Amino acid sequence: MPLGIVKRIKEFITGKKDLKSGTRLVINCEKLENRVALLDNGVLEEYTIERVGTSTIVGSIFKGRVKNIEQGLKAMFIDIGLDKNAFLHFWDAIPEALSNQGMEEVTRGGAQKKRKRIEAKDIPDLYPVGSEIMVQVTKGPIGNKGPRVTTNVSLAGRLLVLMPQNDQFGISRKVEDPKERARLRKIIEKVNLPEGMGLIMRTEASGKRARHIIRDLSLLIEQWNDIVAKRDGQKAPVCCFQEPELIERTVRDFLTEEIDEVACDDLATVERMQKMAAQISRRAKSRITYYQGQTALFEHYGIQKQIDNAFYRQVWLPCGGYIVIDQTEALVSIDVNTGRNKGAKDQDKLLLDTNMEAAQEVARQLRLRNMGGLIVVDFIDMKHRKDQQAVYKAMMDHLKRDKAKTQVLPISQFGLMEMTRQRLHESLSSALYEPCPYCKGHGQVKTTMTMSVELQRRLSAILGRGKEDQKSLLVVVHPEVMQRLKTEDGELLVDLERKYGARLTFRSDPSLHREEMKLANATNGEEIRN
Repeated sequence: MPLGIVKRIKEFITGKKDLKSGTRLVINCEKLENRVALLDNGVLEEYTIERVGTSTIVGSIFKGRVKNIEQGLKAMFIDIGLDKNAFLHFWDAIPEALSNQGMEEVTRGGAQKKRKRIEAKDIPDLYPVGSEIMVQVTKGPIGNKGPRVTTNVSLAGRLLVLMPQNDQFGISRKVEDPKERARLRKIIEKVNLPEGMGLIMRTEASGKRARHIIRDLSLLIEQWNDIVAKRDGQKAPVCCFQEPELIERTVRDFLTEEIDEVACDDLATVERMQKMAAQISRRAKSRITYYQGQTALFEHYGIQKQIDNAFYRQVWLPCGGYIVIDQTEALVSIDVNTGRNKGAKDQDKLLLDTNMEAAQEVARQLRLRNMGGLIVVDFIDMKHRKDQQAVYKAMMDHLKRDKAKTQVLPISQFGLMEMTRQRLHESLSSALYEPCPYCKGHGQVKTTMTMSVELQRRLSAILGRGKEDQKSLLVVVHPEVMQRLKTEDGELLVDLERKYGARLTFRSDPSLHREEMKLANATNGEEIRN
């Protein structure tokens, strides 16, 4: 008897759900924020938030206008109606080969029209300044950079991806069964598509009947026709298609056969999801449940504690080791340490086990925090090449479930693993946090000793000028700095007074920043700035 059925019978008899087994989607809807968590056997694997009033533009389609072309950058800037112009690299304006997207290209029977091969040098002539162009956002605005776009427009369904302006056909390489790939290949060969269009079979198409695939295709073509009508009916810049909000994207991308339950604490959202899921299957609809417990939803499933623990700079591993994550402007650095893991007699095995656990946690953390760009992992040094290969293979295996594209290099002779991860949106920390207004994002402030040294240096510079109106000074500092001046450095300040024949008066002001000091003429109160 299948394990899933046994589990359901046990839950029915006991009336209790085993929250530590199975794969679940947990959706928390609040007034200001919606949150979606993916649990695998009780462990938080993916976490997404969307604030009310904000929406992602990644995947949205615009008709824009070419504002300027930068030959040096081999790029053009497109006005799509946002605050900042979108960035279109020449290479993103060329039809992309499916092999570059991790797809197997399928050649369909019949005469194929040979199209002129477009190269990067042709782009400025195809899209001169002032011309209209249809683009799709591939990367949202991050920091002071505008969105990145492509002319390779695609529409994602549950089973298919429609490429309205690219006549290639393909199957996801994640469909590994040769017989299933052959079946899907036959379906592709029989599909009747308008000229110039192509499609990709997603992993979720595996095992689905041909009629389900055709139904998904019909919905996508209908969606494309609506986009074309909007494109042709309005002047640029205009948004022709808005990527669905978080709940709809969740149903489309995550409600697969592997999901045992979807729990949500908002009845209206549950009903809306059930309506969307009914188009997929009755079974999919039945898995969506309304949570009515007294305990908060994320507390009930043990998610909130995992979120709190996961976003510390230091993340502990089950073996007692830990990883330290630092995000900088250039890259994300992750350091692996043995920590409390001192138990194994075999030192090589201890290091390997710690690194293996670290590889799993690093892959998880990248998904949870949505970190992208260049990532460098400093694993604990291992003597044997086979151990390094084992950690590399483990990292590749754990990254397979990541929807963002990743590229990983083997561990170098310095024990470093370099990798890149596709950055589609700002990281989760950017959405949740802002730079500290006190330290301006440095994470540290000058010590009281440093402030004392700088103050004495500045006093020496002012008093050394020998101006009579600057012999009597009022010094205002933060209380913590004042404490240092009154204790350890009191004699040094007295020596300064004697040396220059000056009179110094000190006052503390708690409203001052710790790194701030004010010097003024004690007689008239006029501040001395230089």
